[in-house]
Amino acid sequence: MHTVAHKKKLIARVRRVRGQVEAVERALEEERGCEEVVRTLAAARGALNALAAEVLCEHVQEHLGPLERSQRAREAAASELALVIRQFIR
Repeated sequence: MHTVAHKKKLIARVRRVRGQVEAVERALEEERGCEEVVRTLAAARGALNALAAEVLCEHVQEHLGPLERSQRAREAAASELALVIRQFIR
């Protein structure tokens, strides 16, 4: 499973996301201006999007990339990926 193989890298990204979300909380607690809060929210969203992109790209490479997979397996992986993307963009 690709998430297990790249566990350290993904956990590092999760920690970046956590740090960004904590920065949003600090900005709100410290009553910083709207502009700074929005900028901090954008950074948190960017960190989360980067994590999601990493997982999605690894999924594509592992499940759709190898040519030795059968057509049926590749079609199943494509359907699964489409479902994951739909869930993510809600």
